[in-house]
Amino acid sequence: MASTNTTACHSGEVGLPTRSPLIGWLAVSSVTLGIFSIVTTEILPIGLLTTIGSNFAVSDGMAGLMITMPGLLAAISAPVVTVATAHIDRRLMLCVFMLLLAVANFLAAAAPDYWLVLVSRVIVGIVIGGFWSIGAGLAERLVPAASVGRATSVIFSAVPLGSVLGVPAGTFIGDLGGWRTAFVVMGALTVGVLAMLLLVMPSLPPNRTTRPSVLRGMFKSVNARFALLLTFLVVLAHFGAYTYVGPFLEQVTDAGSQLITVFLLVYGAAGIVGNFLGGAVVTRYPRATFGLAAGMIATVTLLLPVLGRWQIGAVALLIVWGVAYGAVPVSSQTWFAKAAPDAPEAASVLFTASFQMTISLGAVAGGAIVDRTSPSTVMTLGGLVAMLAVVAAWVHFARCLTWPDNT
Repeated sequence: MASTNTTACHSGEVGLPTRSPLIGWLAVSSVTLGIFSIVTTEILPIGLLTTIGSNFAVSDGMAGLMITMPGLLAAISAPVVTVATAHIDRRLMLCVFMLLLAVANFLAAAAPDYWLVLVSRVIVGIVIGGFWSIGAGLAERLVPAASVGRATSVIFSAVPLGSVLGVPAGTFIGDLGGWRTAFVVMGALTVGVLAMLLLVMPSLPPNRTTRPSVLRGMFKSVNARFALLLTFLVVLAHFGAYTYVGPFLEQVTDAGSQLITVFLLVYGAAGIVGNFLGGAVVTRYPRATFGLAAGMIATVTLLLPVLGRWQIGAVALLIVWGVAYGAVPVSSQTWFAKAAPDAPEAASVLFTASFQMTISLGAVAGGAIVDRTSPSTVMTLGGLVAMLAVVAAWVHFARCLTWPDNT
């Protein structure tokens, strides 16, 4: 997903030959903001989990379905939408998905019953899979060939930024005006992104398609299978634990809502640092980067039940956790891109589907455990799963496996 086809711009595409570089970069920015809105909306409920659950009188585990539903639907919609919309203008599809995201956010904000919140989360899941699958490979069609790499980096920067800022931002807004206000704000942001897409995005007739046979063929690659395994283990460990970090800080660390917001903001800042650190080294050292990130997540989640009883211990571990997870999306997307350098859209679809499916599984597994045991148990089990990812990265190294481009 981190890579796009580097074919030069197609002269037959509507508007591209006469569009100024500034408008092209504005179009790139609109895709980036769209992805940021999607990622932020997806994980927004994590910091508001206890509040929303209390509002509707549901348990933390049941409230965790707000994280489970989007991931599950995104995993399904990513390949389905990519194949089903092969002949529809990409600009139109991006706008449709932004409109759906706005509707989902406003529906959640106004929902009188919890089941309507879950309906809104189903819509979010469809948007995630569809927008990602289409938007990931658009950089080459929006800017000159020499700028494609930089434009791609800008688009993908929305993933870690949304991931690390979504929870603390949602918690902060929720503390100020209530959890419904957080969804209203996200709905308004999404409407703004839709307007920007309508203004600056050119017509983008589909010029290549991803067939089901291409997606099936990726599973024959040992590197793609390792990418799937590593992504599954690390994301399962992270979201199985991090989805319930709010209840942990409240029950174990005995932190109030305002302090939890501060802790999550610190985590978010550390995550941004981790994203840029991981992005700087993952291309040269993919195994070490992914393995180190998994090892750091394992260490943090195993130590939290012990050191997280004190506020200083909790915030210190959250900083390490933020740095570690900030490197995870870029590490995962790099592995998939290296596994299929000649099929970037297929790599994008597989990355999206696997990442989102595992978010869903992690949230539901963590919810089942936290309802029967405690947040501390969830942290410990998450650490053990993350250790398996470290082992998997080491096995890839021990087998002396290389990628198709031999990097």
